[in-house]
Amino acid sequence: MTRQKMRFRRMKEDEVWMPLASFIDIVFLLLIFFLVTSHFDVASGVRIRLPQVASMLYDQKDTRVSVLLDPSGQAFLEGKKVDLKDLGERLKSIVKEKTQVQLVLHADRDVKHGFVVQTMDAAKSAGVHSIVIAAQWKSDKVM
Repeated sequence: MTRQKMRFRRMKEDEVWMPLASFIDIVFLLLIFFLVTSHFDVASGVRIRLPQVASMLYDQKDTRVSVLLDPSGQAFLEGKKVDLKDLGERLKSIVKEKTQVQLVLHADRDVKHGFVVQTMDAAKSAGVHSIVIAAQWKSDKVM
C-alpha cells in the first residue's frame, strides 16, 4: 500500500491594489494645494543683505508698503521696479487708498546713504506717516 498525501487547496491571497490613475490624481491635487497655499516673497529675485541689529521691533498692520533698495541703486515698490522719481507719485496714490501707510524700507547694507535718504524723503513727501527700516535679527547683544 502506498501512502497518499493529503492535498489541500491553497487559497489565493487577495491582492491589494490601488488604481494608478486615482493615485496620480490625488498626488496632483496635493501638489496644487501646496502651490496655492505657499507664501512667496515680494521681491525674491533681488539679492540684498540686510544690516544686523540687536533689538527687534515687530508690528503687524495691513497698511504696510514695502520698498526694496538693491546695491546697484534700483528701487522696487511691492516687488515692481520703480524709478526714484516715480516712487513719490506711486506712494501718493497708495496713501490716498489706505490713508495710514507704514513704509518698510529694505535697503541692502551696501546701498549708499544718500539713496536711502532720498527714498525716505520721497516717502515723507508722499504722506507716509511711518518708515520702518528692515534689518536682519542678530541674537548677540551689542555692547
